[in-house]
Amino acid sequence: MRVRIKDSILRSYQVFGVFLVLVIIIPVSSWAHGIAGKRFFPTTLAVDDPFMSDEFSLVISNIKETGDDPSPVTTEVHLDISKRITPHFGIDIGDSFLHQSAKGQRSQNGFSNLDLGTKYQFLTDARHEMILSVGVDAELGGTGTRHMGQDSFSTISPSFYFGKGFGDLPDSVKYLKPIAITGVIGPDFPTRSKNVSFDPSTGAISMDRNPVTFSWGLAFEYSFQYLQTYVKDIGFGAPFNRMIFLTEFPMQTCLDAGCGGQTTGFVDPGFVWFGKYSQFGIEAQVPVNSASGKNVGVLALIHFFIDDLFPNSIGRPIFQ
Repeated sequence: MRVRIKDSILRSYQVFGVFLVLVIIIPVSSWAHGIAGKRFFPTTLAVDDPFMSDEFSLVISNIKETGDDPSPVTTEVHLDISKRITPHFGIDIGDSFLHQSAKGQRSQNGFSNLDLGTKYQFLTDARHEMILSVGVDAELGGTGTRHMGQDSFSTISPSFYFGKGFGDLPDSVKYLKPIAITGVIGPDFPTRSKNVSFDPSTGAISMDRNPVTFSWGLAFEYSFQYLQTYVKDIGFGAPFNRMIFLTEFPMQTCLDAGCGGQTTGFVDPGFVWFGKYSQFGIEAQVPVNSASGKNVGVLALIHFFIDDLFPNSIGRPIFQ
């Protein structure tokens, strides 16, 4: 166990090493984070963003699992780094530290599988406050701590991302203009269709199939900053004038392997506050059905805009 944890810690340092190598070259930037015309799209906590930028995120989640007795409480600290290679294209590297504890039992710690991703932001429409992107994510099997439930096989996820602000609505419905919707859809393909295990005590061989799933998520946002600046100043002062209230719907539907059609996920109401260099947020995690769990969890976000913190150095794309 100690060797595996040490290997995971070493891998985390390697992630930072890759990031530092990528940001050595210093060319010129052309896009700021999450901006389309008047619209600022915040970094969301559970549904991946539609834009590509230079950013650093820390998402902390805590929820009591169901199904075991006693039920364990899982705390996850997820670190994510995004870096633009060009103004339109970038990479994303993420990993999580997991802590699990149950009453009367010894706690367990470990790391998740390493996540690697690419994203290409192919459309930014200022007039219609729209951003569209495509990307591919890979969860690298066998890179996490096995006893924490991490898969030994990889999962490849091509995805389509979108963001749309409602600022182009007519003035007759002006109080709807601060609304925005972001989302992501795409399949998840396991690199191994089944797992075969052998029980030496009984001689039994068992087989579990790894399903193909379809991930889809939406985030509905209402920006007080947009309301105050572009619709009507209704007198909100700090910190409310920098708040965006949102509800996220991270969902996944199983497509085969005996669970076809089953959807699991959460409804996550909350808010974010953003400044020029950072963003903070908090949400509840409410299961949508019994298959998703029975307990309400919590998500918290600490986020830094590297492109604004270091606009003349590591916040720029590597290639213009």
